[in-house]
Amino acid sequence: MILSDKKILELLSTRELIIDPITPEQIQPASVDIRLGNHFLKLDENSIESMTLTDEIRYLSFETDEVIIPPHSFLLATTREYIKLPGNLTAFVEGRSSIGRLGLFIQNAGWVDPGFEGEITLELYNANRLPIKLKSDRRICQLVFASMDQYAMNPYKGKYQGQKKPVGSRVYLDEEA
Repeated sequence: MILSDKKILELLSTRELIIDPITPEQIQPASVDIRLGNHFLKLDENSIESMTLTDEIRYLSFETDEVIIPPHSFLLATTREYIKLPGNLTAFVEGRSSIGRLGLFIQNAGWVDPGFEGEITLELYNANRLPIKLKSDRRICQLVFASMDQYAMNPYKGKYQGQKKPVGSRVYLDEEA
């Protein structure tokens, strides 16, 4: 079940759900608007020949309050907000319609698992033929919360738990059968 603004406010007030910092204007009827942070990662394209699922990828990290994403370019960013989900709540990261209409695709590879805690790494892709300039603290995406039928037996404790600033792919740490 998707949570309403009333339920989101209730969970925030009891601190079962933590979004910090947050302002009342961020609360929408069935979501919470999330703002762009000022930390970014871009692939270190000049130091790698190709990417694999078994080797660590090198990124260049930088901080700025304004970033320009060239056409057809990919960038990792972080949210301004630190999120902490209880073990019975999951969240979907969705782009805002107004942002998508500029040709900026925003995601985070699916959803945020119950028990996750940290800043959310956002994957930004400029599908346009023009550069897009972004400023930190602007509402860039939204979290849609869904209640699970019960608490997860194994809430998230994975390789991105507690992350601050954007974190590049850690797929190389996966143990495959």
